[in-house]
Amino acid sequence: MSSNKIVFLEQSKMPTHYYNIAADMKEPMAPPLHPGTKEPAGPGDLSAIFPMDLIMQEVTQERFIEIPDEVRDLYRISRPTPLVRAANLENILDTPAKIYFKYEGANPTGSHKTNTSYAQAYYNKKAGIKKLVTETGAGQWGSALAMACKHFGLECEIFMVKVSYNQKPYRRTFMKLFDATVHASPTEITNAGRNVLAKDPDSPGSLGIAISEAIEMAVQRDDTNYSLGSVLNHVMLHQTIIGEETRMQMEMVGEYPDIVIGCAGGGSNFAGLSFPFLRDKLTGIKKDLEVIAVEPASCPSLTKGKFEYDFGDEAGMTPLIKMYTLGHDFIPPKIHAGGLRYHGMAPTISHLYHHGAISAKAYEQNEVFAAAQLFAQQEGIVPAPESSHAVKEAIVQALQCKETGKAKTILFNLSGNGFLDLGSYEMYLSNQLD
Repeated sequence: MSSNKIVFLEQSKMPTHYYNIAADMKEPMAPPLHPGTKEPAGPGDLSAIFPMDLIMQEVTQERFIEIPDEVRDLYRISRPTPLVRAANLENILDTPAKIYFKYEGANPTGSHKTNTSYAQAYYNKKAGIKKLVTETGAGQWGSALAMACKHFGLECEIFMVKVSYNQKPYRRTFMKLFDATVHASPTEITNAGRNVLAKDPDSPGSLGIAISEAIEMAVQRDDTNYSLGSVLNHVMLHQTIIGEETRMQMEMVGEYPDIVIGCAGGGSNFAGLSFPFLRDKLTGIKKDLEVIAVEPASCPSLTKGKFEYDFGDEAGMTPLIKMYTLGHDFIPPKIHAGGLRYHGMAPTISHLYHHGAISAKAYEQNEVFAAAQLFAQQEGIVPAPESSHAVKEAIVQALQCKETGKAKTILFNLSGNGFLDLGSYEMYLSNQLD
């Protein structure tokens, strides 16, 4: 390998534009539908909870969208993030494959989520909004939005899925450090939460329930909007700075991936890395590029879900969107990859999967943690439980290269570090000793 294990990109070369994959899709995506009329939803139907700039990003067909200067200035806190050659992992696997990972855990909140939280807070501030309300699973999104809101002088209220609220106490501490208000969802302060608790007082919660609570709170005040950390088109758009950087970094070492991998719950980090490379596949430049979304076997929206219109939340308040879904009332098991415990997949990713541009895999929690432990021992980074799904598939692909003797280049997104998830690793290690 080259003498440089870590590939750094100068800040002066940081991307100036987001990439919109909808511009290169041959088949048009199904439009969102109004939850009441079931007719296609227009910008006006979304204006109660989103600023117009984000609504227009949601529906645009422009190929590239300029990143505002103020947002780029915030990105410079940690971006460009490093691209790393996993040479020690390659050696222990004895594979001819080259393994690279984009390390988004280098961002200030420990994950990729600030790529969109900065942008969303900026556009809401620009629109005169005073407060943002959101949901969070594992807490990485809530942490990122709390930090962004503090920077722009916005209030922040967060509904955190109860099982993760209890599993990951330091995530909520982080959010409160930035003056956010954090609730364990479902709560007694919204109709959506009370309805769930009336049916199941011990409900562990879900992202669908937390979204319902957040939207219900957001629509009560004109100066308050809702903010979402995954799924929607504008969120996928903001995350493509990951892949745009990575393309330049791979070029710097004379490489192009044969396989691109990302974990997938709502789809934001997977889209962020893969969409700029999928541009080459969709336009015919790299027809053989393999792109793999990896999800938990206990919440397998792509591999077991149905491609149909469904609500993004449990109470049915959001527009209906065409996606692979397990049903908006699905309550996932209490796995530790809280950011992947969502019933549906982003419409853009669902569309690409339906038309064969990407593939999907699903793994059990224990085999994912085993892969994460091996990776940590070799590369010195503890992956977030969510990111560990991508680690697992990268190892699977590298071992297949060992069997076939083919020296493929594997690229995956290490979307977050697991330093606030050590309680989850403790439970995994304890189970291994039993």
